Amino acid sequence: MPDDANAGAAGFTNTPEGFRSGFVSFVGRPNTGKSTLTNALVGEKVAIMADQPETTRRPIRGIVNRDDAQVILVDTPGMHRPRTLLGERLNDVVKDTFADVDVIGFTVPADEKIGPGDRYILDQIRRIKPNTPVVGIVTKLDKASRDTVGERLLELHELLGPDSEVVPVSATGGVQTDVLLDVLVSQLPEGPRFYPVGDVTDEGIEARIAELIREEALQGLRDELPHSVAVQVDEMVPDPGNPERTMIYAVIYLERPGQQRILDGPGGRRLSGITHRARKQIIELLGRNVYLDLRIKVLKNWQQDPKALGRLGF
Repeated sequence: MPDDANAGAAGFTNTPEGFRSGFVSFVGRPNTGKSTLTNALVGEKVAIMADQPETTRRPIRGIVNRDDAQVILVDTPGMHRPRTLLGERLNDVVKDTFADVDVIGFTVPADEKIGPGDRYILDQIRRIKPNTPVVGIVTKLDKASRDTVGERLLELHELLGPDSEVVPVSATGGVQTDVLLDVLVSQLPEGPRFYPVGDVTDEGIEARIAELIREEALQGLRDELPHSVAVQVDEMVPDPGNPERTMIYAVIYLERPGQQRILDGPGGRRLSGITHRARKQIIELLGRNVYLDLRIKVLKNWQQDPKALGRLGF
């Protein structure tokens, strides 16, 4: 269990008899809908979503509060065979994360056959956490026919074993998400709340803002460019001329000058659009007016540079 969760547990021990609590990690290949599912179960956006694989780069904790349980959902980067130093570190993050959880949700999308990548991930889970309950989750029901969903359920049952729990869900449509939550709660141990009832995540505000900016920067990007995008908030201060407004200064890091031209767009219009859309999301998050200053910098080959990765928090 993470140390910060332990530190928070002491203050929230007034829970009814039979109360269950614990950490559930969603694990699967990149782009299997883990972040969308996390947000759907929490009921609020705590993890960014994009069409590109490998969008999630660090564990995001979403907190689900019920009268009978508190479930801390840990959305992890998708496991894959890494091509960069960043990819290796993300895989290490996933392994470290699910070494400390109570239940693992193994996600596969309804519209893709189970393959070697899924088996590789399950092998890793069983090697590191051999006695941890694994709940199979077939995601993206809205993208597949009923027959295809049936095939995927059979494949996943065969992969996990006949006694495994397997739940099909559509996070975007809210289909069976309540059933999945009941199954996850049933697998958790009895214990206290780890976080106050009103909390939905333990992510810091600056980290959430940086992720919202990165989400908007990723829109419409193709090939390798999405993997080259990183965002940091440099400064976040009250506006001295307007106490009702927050000034946010952030940087989008890329790996090559050519990428900067793509992200800027003709006449800087693409960057302007990113700034506009990100600002709207940040205003919604903070509940106050925001001035967003967004700049682009090139940090050459940062995905392969240990110093640059450390500077960016990886």
